[in-house]
Amino acid sequence: MQGTIKRVIRDRGFGFIRSADGQEIFFHRSSLQQLNFDGLHEGEAVEFELERGEKGPRALWVRPAQK
Repeated sequence: MQGTIKRVIRDRGFGFIRSADGQEIFFHRSSLQQLNFDGLHEGEAVEFELERGEKGPRALWVRPAQK
């Protein structure tokens, strides 16, 4: 799936991605691939895999979007 970084909560180590279809998806810093958590910016394009977490959708294997 593709989306953009919506919000990064640095002190808690997680954030949210807005998917291309408008879903808000949780991600944890441990799911980042080829990305630095402290260097993430809102609006940055990413690709990811999706799974159902305990509290809703969760992004896995979050990586920079292919251009």
